Amino acid sequence: MRFLVVAAVAPFLLALAPPPGAPQKKLTIERVFDSPSLNGPVPRLPKLSRDGRYLALLRNRPDDLQRYDLWAFDRQTGKWSMLVDSEKLGTGAAMSEAEKMQRERKGIVNLKGIIGYDWSADNRTILVPLDGKLYLAQVDGSVRELKGTGAGETLNPVLSETGKYLSFLRDNRLWAGPVGGAIKPVTPAEGKLVHWGEAEFVAQEEMARYAGYWWSPKDTRIAVERFDESPVDVLTRAAIGETGTTTTQQRYPAAGTHNVDVSLYVIDPNGARKVKVDLGPNRDIYVARVDWAPDGKSLYVQRENRAQTDLDVLAVNPATGRSRLLFSEKAAPGHWINLTDDYKFLKDGSVVWWSERDGFGHLYRFADSKWTQLTKGPWVVDHLAGLDQDSHRIFFTGTREDVLAPQVYSLDYLNPGELQRLTDLGFVNSATMDKNGKTLLVSRSSPSQPPQDYLADQNGNRLTWVEENRLDANHPYAPYLASHRLPTFGTIRGADGSDLYWKMITPALQPGKRYPVLFEHYGGPTSQTVLKNWVSPLDEALVDQGFVIFDIDNRGSPNRGVGFEKAIYHAMGSVEVQDQKAGAEYLKTLPFVDPNKIAIYGWSYGGYMTLKMLEADQGLYAAGIAGAPVTKWELYDTFYTERYMGTPQHDAAAYAQSDAIADADKIRDPLLIIHGMSDDNVFFENSSELIAKLQHDDRPFEMMLYPGETHRSGTPKMLAHRWHTILNFLREHGVAASQ
Repeated sequence: MRFLVVAAVAPFLLALAPPPGAPQKKLTIERVFDSPSLNGPVPRLPKLSRDGRYLALLRNRPDDLQRYDLWAFDRQTGKWSMLVDSEKLGTGAAMSEAEKMQRERKGIVNLKGIIGYDWSADNRTILVPLDGKLYLAQVDGSVRELKGTGAGETLNPVLSETGKYLSFLRDNRLWAGPVGGAIKPVTPAEGKLVHWGEAEFVAQEEMARYAGYWWSPKDTRIAVERFDESPVDVLTRAAIGETGTTTTQQRYPAAGTHNVDVSLYVIDPNGARKVKVDLGPNRDIYVARVDWAPDGKSLYVQRENRAQTDLDVLAVNPATGRSRLLFSEKAAPGHWINLTDDYKFLKDGSVVWWSERDGFGHLYRFADSKWTQLTKGPWVVDHLAGLDQDSHRIFFTGTREDVLAPQVYSLDYLNPGELQRLTDLGFVNSATMDKNGKTLLVSRSSPSQPPQDYLADQNGNRLTWVEENRLDANHPYAPYLASHRLPTFGTIRGADGSDLYWKMITPALQPGKRYPVLFEHYGGPTSQTVLKNWVSPLDEALVDQGFVIFDIDNRGSPNRGVGFEKAIYHAMGSVEVQDQKAGAEYLKTLPFVDPNKIAIYGWSYGGYMTLKMLEADQGLYAAGIAGAPVTKWELYDTFYTERYMGTPQHDAAAYAQSDAIADADKIRDPLLIIHGMSDDNVFFENSSELIAKLQHDDRPFEMMLYPGETHRSGTPKMLAHRWHTILNFLREHGVAASQ
């Protein structure tokens, strides 16, 4: 294996100086997860009003990093105000099971207070759900509860496009009515297995589509999804809690089994004039995205085949339900369609569209049945931030300069030429915009700067800080800056010649001393872990305990183009393991690394990778921690698994090769298994089957199980407990720094 190291800086030089007068403390695991957040005040869900004057966001409380209140910034006055205090207005009412499951899908199950909101078209009013009730908050600070909603949960509440109507889900039906008036069901009751207006499980979990109904621009019609769960197999899922066990008969579409039956309708706001949309003769499809044309005269539906190799964009007449094919997207051989929200239907009838058709994710314009490529090159556009139709400019983030540090760019989509970069190369940047594409909200960070947010004009000029988050003496992280270590970056060559990017954080190195490594990994196809952004305080706490922290992005990870990503097609648990091994072999060449103390850790897909890495290379790693691991892809859902692996019926050999159960007896190195016993994403059955196999094969291992915990949940104390467990496990097996 040939190692090429790029842009690596001597690790012992990389530290930040604490601000003058800041007291210095030891960074502990407990403090990492305590309040206030060591990352500083990082806003959640920042959204500009449609006219761009106001910026609303959710801000956590200094004494409770999991509780959020609603704040707003007025650009004209330059003043901030808290619009809704979640503690004063909240009732503390328990969430319904449906809301818990939705929050789990979004990874926010442990958050409290306000977790979402919706701007009204008047640019002055915000719909705020809180503890089962709905409120209208004005930018002047007044708040009133909405009446007329009746008794019961109000799931997915939104205001219509003009703000005239309120709608939400209850009892598997869509409810709607005038704001402040009586809200009534507008779809029929068809029993427990038929849902109206809701996104099905795989849409929420895997497609990042949480909506199941869509208001037309002038509030004249609503597009409504209907799905029937009756074809889906029933899985008995046990949720083992602190004081008892509950069992759920869950309709779960495991790989190779039936999905829900999905259909789409268009109705009036009162439920009248129900028209079924023609989605074609094939029922075994996915409804991936639904959008209205700007004038409301057409409905656009993205229809994807079960294999996720073909995506059709249908133009639908909402009056008749008739559809025609507008255009199609075809996956490259040995690849799949990556769904995206990076597209925009324009007033002139054209579409700005993201596609990987040339091997990299780029923007195109479809007008008069012809395609024009707007961006090109061996880099990717990773997000369409906004579009100004008056000046025909698009704004997006991409990796043209550095795959590890995306930048914001703009381009004239009628006369595409040289891109205009709008952000600082020293930061990892992302951006969103107001509806009209006039104002940028830029979020950025660097290894030495916690996340910052600012408003900018169309040329990238900063108008005002939203959150400067300066690392001064008053910052929550200031007492720990003396030991803050900056990462180094580099590449090694993979087995196929690919450049594999790595990130490393080391303690202040002492000459002649060797250090243990905690080799963190995810490895799955949807996550890039090596970025030049703010370093996790958890990693800094681990470095303080004497560990070298190391990450490497293997083949299959995103933002490197189709050729790099598709290496895992029908081959999960193969090339990723090889590339992570290359990282371990590189570590063993470093004079400050103890080659006998390289431990590996991963969660979810990363937990799966821990198992596959230990099975493939006995003795290479000193120990492994597998958190909530997938162990058999037949146990995981259709949409995610089949995208990469096909179905068990047609691709049995690929499934057998990817299995982490069959070869579990090959694990010779110390193993710690961690799993939440109420996990409804990676079911606990994944770990219980592995545990049984290891026991039957007389293979020693350790485990830590968390009653009542799901895939993404964990209180601050629970998270601290998890990491104390991991560190104790590593110490017991000799993977710790010598004192």
